[in-house]
Amino acid sequence: MENPFQPIFILPEGYQRMSGRNALRNNIAAAIEVAETIRTTLGPKGMDKMLVDSIGNITVTNDGVTILKEMEIEHPAAKIIADIAKTQEEEIGDGTTTAVIFAGELLKQALDLIDQNVHPSAIIHGYRLATEQALIYLNEISKGVDVSDDKLLTKIAVTAMTGKSAELAKEYLAKEVVKAVRLLSNSSELKRENVKLIAKEGDSILDTKTVFGIVIDKERVHPDMPERIENAKIALLDTPLEIRDLDIDAKIQISEPEKIQEFLSMEEQILSDMVQKIVDSGANVVFCQKGIDEIAQFLLAKKGILAVRRVKRTDLELLAKATNAPIINNLMQLDSDSLGSADVVYEQKVGDENMIFVEGCKNPKAVTILVRGATEQVVEEVKRALEDAVGDCISVIKSGKVVAGAGACEIELALRLKEFASKFKGKEQIVIESFANAVEIVPKTLAENSGFDSIDKLAELRAVHKKGKIWYGFDVNSGKAIDCFEAGILEPLKIKVQAFNSASEVANMILRVDDVISAGKRLNKDDEQNESAKRN
Repeated sequence: MENPFQPIFILPEGYQRMSGRNALRNNIAAAIEVAETIRTTLGPKGMDKMLVDSIGNITVTNDGVTILKEMEIEHPAAKIIADIAKTQEEEIGDGTTTAVIFAGELLKQALDLIDQNVHPSAIIHGYRLATEQALIYLNEISKGVDVSDDKLLTKIAVTAMTGKSAELAKEYLAKEVVKAVRLLSNSSELKRENVKLIAKEGDSILDTKTVFGIVIDKERVHPDMPERIENAKIALLDTPLEIRDLDIDAKIQISEPEKIQEFLSMEEQILSDMVQKIVDSGANVVFCQKGIDEIAQFLLAKKGILAVRRVKRTDLELLAKATNAPIINNLMQLDSDSLGSADVVYEQKVGDENMIFVEGCKNPKAVTILVRGATEQVVEEVKRALEDAVGDCISVIKSGKVVAGAGACEIELALRLKEFASKFKGKEQIVIESFANAVEIVPKTLAENSGFDSIDKLAELRAVHKKGKIWYGFDVNSGKAIDCFEAGILEPLKIKVQAFNSASEVANMILRVDDVISAGKRLNKDDEQNESAKRN
């Protein structure tokens, strides 16, 4: 008798499918593996990772988001965990490692609960309750600070750079960061992207400096142009200073030899008119996003105008914010009112390349930190440390609140969450307690990375916090509990809020997945015919 139920294919050939608890366990294992990979980088005593790409470029760093970007992660759940670091980087700039290892620990705790037959839906519900309460507690234990206090901002910048390659010069670098951020603190443009960090190997880290203006990694387009312009009047152009190509194919037929010279003379006249328009506006410095014709270069040089071409759009926008000049899209709009200003614009050799410095801007809304270091790897790592410091300082100025670093914040949260869990009965209680245990991964990791017994140190910190000393954290050098406020180990409240929100949301997303379907390789027509023949 024939089987009335014929197999129905709803997915392509070669697909892979994993469902139920196997899918859940596989996803959690992949996420935990990502977290464990970068866990050893956390804290002042954290270790670095050396990453080598396919063409041999080397990156040495302990920055969480950089490590995860350079790793070629294939597993979908692992990619989701890596995305936490990207979000943290975009929102704050610091705390990427903390966010990832916390998410990994939440999933590790969830795996233990699943082994105890707690349903993923119950875990998700408990984690949501715990996250909401954790954010309330975070706000309670945070402290309002005077954001006009440069010493405080310096401490925050130092905390952000501790444990990175910049640590040897962290006091000096922190002051440079505060200089840059302070210059923008009274404007509406207090954003991380308005502090440009440009890295050039050569000299020492102590030669890093803040430029009250913008540095462009370009040079003059013509050697006869002046190298230095005082009292600069700056034009920013988003239009080419060259003859534009037609959008359609066209041919010009010339019957007489004299017409060739007339045609060339007309092109020269058009370029001459463009340059004259710039001269009439009063500009003596031109930054052009597009190209500048050789004839236009020569004419600009004759008029004593310094010109730079092929400037990146992002750099042009920063120049606009620094010099208070609009970006001109049509040369006919250029006049004296559309020029920016700076005390000086000059070309200077930095390392083995020439760069253009625009300094002495009036009320700039963008600044530059020129980062120096012995090698390419060192200078890039210092740049990453400065990015963290800039992000932290801006976060504090905006929110006005800080929490204690060195694991103090997490220990206090864990204790309060365990007390909060006692208000519930059944599965909710054990899930919230598991969340509290996951929070302690930060001080636990700090202790382990510093060579101390994490169990003993966690017990000591809990005992101190139970006495009401909520600002006490773990000293990675002595292994003792210290007052983080007095020691200057401070972090913006926003870092912790973002890390807890992101980690909790991603952990809940992974816990919801009970089926993973990987599409098979798409077949071409010949392959499809072969597969059809096999089935028939």
